[in-house]
Amino acid sequence: MTRRRQVVWWLRGAALAAFLVYLPGYVSSRQGGLVEVERWLNHPVLLLGTAVTLAVASAVAQFEFRTRWAQIGCAAALSPLLFIGAVIGILAYLFGGGARPVDRTPDPNRSDHVLSITDIAFSIDPVYRVELVSGTGWSARHWELGTWDEGDGLLKAEWSGPGRITVTLQREIKVFTVDEDGTLGGPSVTPRPQ
Repeated sequence: MTRRRQVVWWLRGAALAAFLVYLPGYVSSRQGGLVEVERWLNHPVLLLGTAVTLAVASAVAQFEFRTRWAQIGCAAALSPLLFIGAVIGILAYLFGGGARPVDRTPDPNRSDHVLSITDIAFSIDPVYRVELVSGTGWSARHWELGTWDEGDGLLKAEWSGPGRITVTLQREIKVFTVDEDGTLGGPSVTPRPQ
């Protein structure tokens, strides 16, 4: 096998590895996913961007450019794309983790069930994600109760009893139940008196 083909296969293997590292983070971002796995591996811009960049680099490395001008032309075409991709990746890494904790309140009867409110907005207008985190450490799992921006009117989210969470919005009140194992029961919704 020639050196060029070895480089191509190493680049493709690294691209596949970056994609496979991202998959558990993506799966953990869903309902009931592991909190720590999501926090460490759910970085689509960084990991998927790396996978795409390496895949493109492997495709380019596979070509055999016979003239110096063909090499220069290919480098001139790809350099701006790689530069823009690197800048986006760096900015996403520095500013993309914009989730800012607003409040964390444990269930008065169970310290391993925590109501978490996080501002996930990339702008100055807040977007609140309300979640139940059950368990501790690497076994902690999360269930999303909802995401509301300022226009939806999230007034408060609180424990309203043992194993019971009440989310008060401008127009309605949602009550969620929490089972003993930490799973979330679907909301009962009532209109809020105006």
